Amino acid sequence: MKKLIAFLMSMTIIFMMSNCSTTKDDKMTDNPLLIEFNIPFGAPPFDLINAEHFEPAYEVAMQKHLDEIDAIANNKEAPSFENTILAYDNAGRLLRRINPIFSGLRGAETTPELQEAAQKIIPVLTSHYNEIRFNEALFSRIQKVHQNMSLMDYDLEQTRLIEKIYNDFARNGAALPEEQRERLKVLNEKISATALKLTENLLAENNNFILVIDNEKDLAGLPDDVISAAAEEAASRDMNNKWVFTLAKPSWTPFLQYAENRELRKKLLKAYVNRGENDNEYDNKALFVELMVLRQEMSEMLGYNNFGEYFTAIQMAEHPDNVYDFLYSVWEPALNRAKSERDQMQKIMDREEPGQKLKAWDWWYYAELLRKEKYDLNEDQIRPYFSLDNVKMGNFILSNKLFGITYEPRPEVPVYHEEVEVYEVIDYDGSSLGLLYIDAHPRPGKRSGAWCGVYRTAYYDEDGQKVNPIVNIVMNFTRPTGDRPSLLSWDETTTYFHEFGHALHNFFADGRYNRTRRDVPRDFVELPSQILENFAAETELLKKYALHYQTKEPIPNELIERINNAAHFNQGFINTEYLAAAILDMDWHTLEIDPGTCVNEFEAMVFERIGLIDEIYPRYRTTNFAHLFTYDYAAGYYVYRWAGVLDADAFMAFKKSGDLFNRELANKFRKYILAGNARWEGMDAYKNFRGQEPDINYFLERSGLK
Repeated sequence: MKKLIAFLMSMTIIFMMSNCSTTKDDKMTDNPLLIEFNIPFGAPPFDLINAEHFEPAYEVAMQKHLDEIDAIANNKEAPSFENTILAYDNAGRLLRRINPIFSGLRGAETTPELQEAAQKIIPVLTSHYNEIRFNEALFSRIQKVHQNMSLMDYDLEQTRLIEKIYNDFARNGAALPEEQRERLKVLNEKISATALKLTENLLAENNNFILVIDNEKDLAGLPDDVISAAAEEAASRDMNNKWVFTLAKPSWTPFLQYAENRELRKKLLKAYVNRGENDNEYDNKALFVELMVLRQEMSEMLGYNNFGEYFTAIQMAEHPDNVYDFLYSVWEPALNRAKSERDQMQKIMDREEPGQKLKAWDWWYYAELLRKEKYDLNEDQIRPYFSLDNVKMGNFILSNKLFGITYEPRPEVPVYHEEVEVYEVIDYDGSSLGLLYIDAHPRPGKRSGAWCGVYRTAYYDEDGQKVNPIVNIVMNFTRPTGDRPSLLSWDETTTYFHEFGHALHNFFADGRYNRTRRDVPRDFVELPSQILENFAAETELLKKYALHYQTKEPIPNELIERINNAAHFNQGFINTEYLAAAILDMDWHTLEIDPGTCVNEFEAMVFERIGLIDEIYPRYRTTNFAHLFTYDYAAGYYVYRWAGVLDADAFMAFKKSGDLFNRELANKFRKYILAGNARWEGMDAYKNFRGQEPDINYFLERSGLK
């Protein structure tokens, strides 16, 4: 208790220093984060929230959370499910309201002020959770309920809740001696601060490089829409009569695909690959090694040989050895296919540029030439049928046919940026499932990539009424240019379907308790997203959403046939670059690391061991591998292919049924995979849906590796 009081005093001093003229009552009444959200659907009042509101809001929310924890820990009654487990599960509701708003804005629309606030808040927040995680009286009560489980008549979900909460504490050192607990607190705080700095450095690196072209000859080969987008980017930077390419994917990818200027392709790819590794103020090499050393010490203290063991222990994979076995089983056929692709492109290069050897910055360019030569297909033929609105419509149509849900625009709901769209999601029975925010285009304040998150998780209030989730899909897709709408590549199209699958998971996830709602293994969670990618390419759905942006005609059968013929095209490259990154991730989290480890030498050792060819870079280098910076995917980048086995098998169930939109199967998928998945272990949930374990052959066939 003395330590808890000391912590609260220090925390209060920190916040008082930045809010010395504001009383506690003022914070409660003037801060939009702390008052009832009296706007439609209880959505966050983004038009009122400023960076300055977060520090005082966190102060109040953490204090309230600690009061709730103190009441549980010091309860004089014997520990029970209701007064300990359920009370703990319900505690911290205000904090759970603020956290997703803060983290969501930091990802999608950050500012220097938000970054400054994060640097103050995150260390204090980490300390806050440390105090709870290592609260001996609290853990003692949780232990007693857990020990007496067999004597009680708990139902399945109550049992799962007790197990999960107990394991949360036990796995994170609650039972360790005091000296080790104190060291773990320090480690957790250092890990959190280091991860934050790595992420901020990467954002700076993404924003700090631009390729400026002022000679029109250097645009040779680029499609008109790519040139127009580069001109608009230049104009937005007051660089008239020039063209600017950035490290946002919709900018650099088409440049590498089409630009004839080989040196500029090299310059742009090198800039992308070397983010965080430029020996400048944003260099991530030393920071990343520091993170690995901290994680290693933490893992050993918790009884694991390395962080890879710590992470996989609660995943479907269970152990790093199983991850390696899976990755290597796919690596050899992927690499062999990639070598074959390389040789085919080298033959074209021999004709186009005699005497030159294919390099990494040539791969995209010659892959496009090979696709056109072999399949009579290029991205320019595809894009007109995949406008951003059409692809959104495709997701709406698919989810309606599978689950009967519909979408209503809600322009009255405040947004954090004018480009964001808001929809109410309505279930088949007319009831509301929540709100969906769609944020499609890159901006300087948005991190790269695509993701799905929440601004409010679903929960049940004190009266047992469900409070619906507020879900956000954030992407970085090609912008409209002139009078042309945003036209997506096939990769962007499938990415949209992927993130939409995550959104459906959030809307359908159900459970009586916070800890058992949408809480599934990391190598299971990509199944709901990846299965939707399979539907995107099916003719029956394409004919409904792939409409030419000018003529409104559906995509012709001839083009669909060419797309299907090219389905396995470049799969060697795609799988090899991904698997190289996944193996790099596992090596960082299983091999011995010390403070003197050299990032570049480590990478070279990994890629030499697995035989990665020089013409392919891994999808991410260490210093820009954002998945590794936080706990979500560290030692877990393998999960996309692991879940690929599940989604390929699950989709085959729909195909073999003879009805692509089989409502009976969809309802089983909703029940076992999307809604109640946290009630079972990952494979048990899958077998409840499919009736069998997944067959890896469907995945290998789809990937062109069999």
